[in-house]
Amino acid sequence: MSVHAQTWPANPIRLIIPFPPGGGTDILSRIISNKLAEANKWTIVTDNRGGAGGTIGLAEAAKSAPNGYTIVMGQKDNMAVAPWLYKSLAYDPVRDFTPIAHVAYTPVVIVTSAHSRLRTLADVVNAARSAPGTITYGSPGNGTTIHLAGEVLEGAANIKLVHVPYKGSSPAMVDAISGTLDLALSSVPSALSQIKAGKLRALAVTSAKRSTSLPDVPTVAESGYKGFDVSTLYGLFAPAGTPKEVVARLNTEVNKLLETAEMKNAIHAQGAEPQPMTPEKLSALLKADYQEMKDVVKKAGVTID
Repeated sequence: MSVHAQTWPANPIRLIIPFPPGGGTDILSRIISNKLAEANKWTIVTDNRGGAGGTIGLAEAAKSAPNGYTIVMGQKDNMAVAPWLYKSLAYDPVRDFTPIAHVAYTPVVIVTSAHSRLRTLADVVNAARSAPGTITYGSPGNGTTIHLAGEVLEGAANIKLVHVPYKGSSPAMVDAISGTLDLALSSVPSALSQIKAGKLRALAVTSAKRSTSLPDVPTVAESGYKGFDVSTLYGLFAPAGTPKEVVARLNTEVNKLLETAEMKNAIHAQGAEPQPMTPEKLSALLKADYQEMKDVVKKAGVTID
């Protein structure tokens, strides 16, 4: 074991959260950092660096010293989608980061008004085939993973939907409840309360497995599209070149936490699914998502200056 690994951490660890306080990424990051600090007697300082879909925080992490004292919570949007959206990005997600630990993933849920004629995903597909370009779906914005899940669904089902971008999930939920939109695509946490209140009907989730928060809602794959899996990863990353011993230690400690009932319950409460894995597996997952999103973003025709 190297001298660095024996003495690390001798200083506080900075966890960059690439979104403002109070959102889902912030809450999940703080759950992990608090429990890591508590379990290991470490000092972990959270640093919210929001803006530009999480890319500002990722750029800050990428240029930090690779000494084990800066880590960042990355997601699919800013690690796998943003490189194909932004014409100039200050980092390369594969080259500039060392994967540490996968924390959780969240599926997208497809919802409609509780009073809608669309009762199943099959109803949506049949309606879209009968009248192409008439079924609308709202998302939290152009180029988000949630928007792109709709693009992937169109390709899988060979249908044409009309995408209506909103500035966030809440206004899309309001229009879905009223029937102004035929469908809305949303993260599970954003739609969960309205589903439980009976105002929205959940038709399917986009992950390979059913959501713990919505166990009665089928997956898109179960609905006839084998292999369909669009979910958002949440993972800890460090600047490229961070010592392997530090990465291994962090991975071990994060994975220990993810196996505890307390942590599982806390993550499930956020509508997410804990999923421990090795750094190597996280690296492979990121690379696969990165390549897949290239074609999806190109098909959607979305770019951000």
